[in-house]
Amino acid sequence: MQANGAGQGQDSELSCLNNTQNGDSTSTGGAHSNGLIATTNNGNAVSTNNGIVSTGNSDASNATTSNSEPGSSMKKKKRLSQSEEDVIRLIGQHLHDLGLNQTVDLLMQESGCRLEHPAATKFRSHVMEGEWDKAESDLNELKALMHSPGAIVRMKFLLLQQKYLEYLEDGKVLEALQVLRAELTPLKYNTERIHVLSGYLMCSHAEDLRAKSEWEGKGTASRSKLLDKLQTYLPPSVMLPPRRLQTLLRQAVELQRERCLYHNTKLDGSLGSVSLLLDHVCSSSSLYTHRKQFPCYTQQILTEHCNEVWFCKFSNDGTKLATGSKDTTVIVWQVDAETQQLKQLKTLEGHAYGVSYLAWSPDDTYLIACGPDDCSELWLWNVQTGELRTKMTQSHEDSLTSVAWNPDGKRFVTGGQRGQFYQCDLDGNLLDSWEGVRVQCLWCPGDGRTVLASDTHQRIRGYNFEDLTDRNIVQEDHPIMSFTVSKNGRLALLNVATQGVHLWDLQDRVLVRKYQGVTQGFYTIHSCFGGHNEDFIASGSEDHKVYIWHKRSELPIAELTGHTRTVNCVSWNPVLPGLMASASDDGTVRIWGPAPFPDTQDSEGLNECCSMDS
Repeated sequence: MQANGAGQGQDSELSCLNNTQNGDSTSTGGAHSNGLIATTNNGNAVSTNNGIVSTGNSDASNATTSNSEPGSSMKKKKRLSQSEEDVIRLIGQHLHDLGLNQTVDLLMQESGCRLEHPAATKFRSHVMEGEWDKAESDLNELKALMHSPGAIVRMKFLLLQQKYLEYLEDGKVLEALQVLRAELTPLKYNTERIHVLSGYLMCSHAEDLRAKSEWEGKGTASRSKLLDKLQTYLPPSVMLPPRRLQTLLRQAVELQRERCLYHNTKLDGSLGSVSLLLDHVCSSSSLYTHRKQFPCYTQQILTEHCNEVWFCKFSNDGTKLATGSKDTTVIVWQVDAETQQLKQLKTLEGHAYGVSYLAWSPDDTYLIACGPDDCSELWLWNVQTGELRTKMTQSHEDSLTSVAWNPDGKRFVTGGQRGQFYQCDLDGNLLDSWEGVRVQCLWCPGDGRTVLASDTHQRIRGYNFEDLTDRNIVQEDHPIMSFTVSKNGRLALLNVATQGVHLWDLQDRVLVRKYQGVTQGFYTIHSCFGGHNEDFIASGSEDHKVYIWHKRSELPIAELTGHTRTVNCVSWNPVLPGLMASASDDGTVRIWGPAPFPDTQDSEGLNECCSMDS
């Protein structure tokens, strides 16, 4: 990266210079008048003055003269608005970053704008050239232009830090020590950092210094990074933040994707993967184009269970699916990541009352199975070996219908509607208990101390087993049949009797959204978050459908049909965003994935299983 020269003979105003005429100022020393470095023409120096290129050629000189003669085509420039000036400066900065310096000069000359303040131009040049004394002197001129004069100390500290490190890399230990003692220390700023910097004096060679300081070394890279940090202290009217146009474009693209109800791909921060010429949109009709990411088509029906299937859950790594049934079995399925097809891996038997809830351990080594209300037993399976590690029961009067793993993977909590609430180890030993809590559903946050439990009082409360305190978090007006929590622990998704699916903010303790369409009575139905960034919500329904919403829209964007009885549970693969499973009283598990047919083919097959809201 070339260093920028200081502008000569320029006015200090930052606004557009609407009366600027060609040839009003001169540029010397090979620098552009707008802070851009001059290029060469076949080895001859080329200087620019507000965009007019001078090569020493008489023709070019004559052309310049003729442009400024009376009667030329130049018209009086209209006064630009502030937003128009900002756009011109943003474009100029981007062109400068591309190395189109002469184009920038022409743009600034014709518009009458200035890319940055002359003092900022000098400062930039001195930083990139490593002229630290001059850069430090420039700060005095910039001080009057800053909103926070105290920032000068921080900027000076950054400059001296770079100066100190470059001296050390060059082997000038005495000069570096002088900077540390006589310049950095007297600032009385960030003494902890100064102690760290002093330790670098012991580095035996330059490579050791760069490694310990995590610094790129003397040169363009580290100075550019330094300049980016320094620019954060300067008002944008003085010096634009680095790559500002790209930042704004990236924000616009990200916002469009976030608002798109159907987008189910990873949010890519780069601009290279998108077109800036069109708005991003994944309409309901174009969802067929995006079906490579969206689970809207039944690609497999699992019929190995011989009775109602009450629960399904993908493992945390997305490689397995566990399904629990009234037929007393748990089936573990292997997921082929390439074909997204499932095959039966293991069958875990002996759950006398059936299996109504399943929970994978954080590392997917173990799987816990619970039964319905009249079941007092809990089964802890080693999935890898297929062996039953623990069959736990505290009392035949208990009802153990729900379970949640502690994040450490060494403990779990379980409970039921008869007032049991236990914390146990992997061998089923009772560690703690909480009396009188009629548990409907459980979840363990990442802090490892608190447990969230929905109970028969239509609420979710937080219970701390360490200090034995509890507090109310969510209060509904109807029974909470089940709930699940987003990966970041912020949002909770509740299936509420006769009301449907509700989204709560656990941090602010407010109801965010009520999703429409689903039929929810007093059956226990389990919903889930899913898709990239957990932007989607899916739920089963008593009308035999699977409903999908974008979490910011109350109306469903998809209704998946195919089941013939109540859909009890849905699970979205946490690794493969285009894969989802649903379990139903019809005895089947449906695997939903991308529609297989090409774009040119009629999509009637898709319409049979997926109706889209427009």
